[in-house]
Amino acid sequence: MLKEEVEPSSSPKPGCGATYNFLTPAVVSKTAPHPAPKKITPLHRFPLSLHSREFKKEFYPDVSVAEWNDWKWQVRHRIKSLKELERVIKLSPDERSAIESHTGPLPVGITPYYASLLDPVNPLQGLRRTHIPVNGEYLRSPGEADDPLGEDHDTTTPGLVHRYPDRVLFLTTGFCSTYCRYCTRSRMVGETGGEYTFSTSQWEKAAQYIEAHPEIRDCLLSGGDPLTIGDDKLEWLLARLRSIKHLEFLRIGTKVPSVLPQRITPQLTRMLKRYHPLWMSIHFTHPDELTPEVAEACTRLADAGIPLGSQTVLLKGINDDLDTMKRLMQGLLKIRVRPYYIYQCDPVSGTSHFRVPVEKGLEIIKGLRGHTTGYACPTFVIDAPGGGGKIPVQPDYIVGRDGDDLLLTNFEGGTYRYPDPQGKVGASQNFLRQSGAAHEAETGLYHLPLL
Repeated sequence: MLKEEVEPSSSPKPGCGATYNFLTPAVVSKTAPHPAPKKITPLHRFPLSLHSREFKKEFYPDVSVAEWNDWKWQVRHRIKSLKELERVIKLSPDERSAIESHTGPLPVGITPYYASLLDPVNPLQGLRRTHIPVNGEYLRSPGEADDPLGEDHDTTTPGLVHRYPDRVLFLTTGFCSTYCRYCTRSRMVGETGGEYTFSTSQWEKAAQYIEAHPEIRDCLLSGGDPLTIGDDKLEWLLARLRSIKHLEFLRIGTKVPSVLPQRITPQLTRMLKRYHPLWMSIHFTHPDELTPEVAEACTRLADAGIPLGSQTVLLKGINDDLDTMKRLMQGLLKIRVRPYYIYQCDPVSGTSHFRVPVEKGLEIIKGLRGHTTGYACPTFVIDAPGGGGKIPVQPDYIVGRDGDDLLLTNFEGGTYRYPDPQGKVGASQNFLRQSGAAHEAETGLYHLPLL
């Protein structure tokens, strides 16, 4: 058996401000010169970071490396109960109470791999807060709703949401390998026999709807997580959608590469590349997720010709500071993932402890633009409650007008003129300035004086 690649021993542990140097060549154990080892191509190797190896040794000592790197083993052995969690994590009274009180959808579910990234003693660690419940989940604040984006209202056939003119959201499953506590679809995930169900017959009805609407050119597969579906079943769905002539390209929305990277097997990538153009949006939260395993998973997907983009939810005390977000965005580029969206956290019931003011998102975008490569600057969006769709929210770099010149500010706060005869852009900023409004450099917002 090939001894797996491991992270150099100097690597720090996640949860303690760690960042992996996954670009350093992995260490592979040497074998005796006689007999010569069989040649194994890099395609068949999957890295096992030193941290994962130590976690496995402590809590899963009888599990082989081959089993640990089997995604189906990871799914079968997800941590789902209070007893299982307490075996690997010292829970706070708030966490323990919240788990004991839970009923219905959005249960606890964490792969052993991802559990290895959670701080076992600090309940305030970012990744731990996103996956272990607290009693704040049971508080409903003004403006929150179980379905804040109005997806059920725009559902045309079970599992198919048609909101935008030329594209649809195809909900394929209610299952995720790991459940995020701020999930937009917490109403429907993780509950067997609940209000929402998913089946291949339902898939077929959705496909027939798409066939009957030639204006649809783009289909986003989501859920739940589509990559938790087995290869054969997933290929059936991709092939069925590819048979629709006017459907130009497919997208998959997933968190699997960051929470279950072992799922990205050579067999899966060989299958996916048969259905190009195929794009993938991967949910990332924090730079602690950028492990050697995740780097390998994204490399395999990128090598299969799949363009990769990231989606990140802005979360209070987890990634709502410039340094954390910059490290995440720059780290994603290193593993060939293009930062795509930062989302303002949706007002889902029981998520007020995760949300920050919108100004915080603008401050982060302002701190990225010009201070790092444009490829590391995603679009900050609010998914408007009630079905309004994604609305970009950006800092205002327009200062105003001076005659025929448009006045602009740059990332350093300097003011520049652009000749714009007969233009009207900037007139509203002039009015604000003349009304005594102050321009806030951190966010690009104007603030009128209080009367």
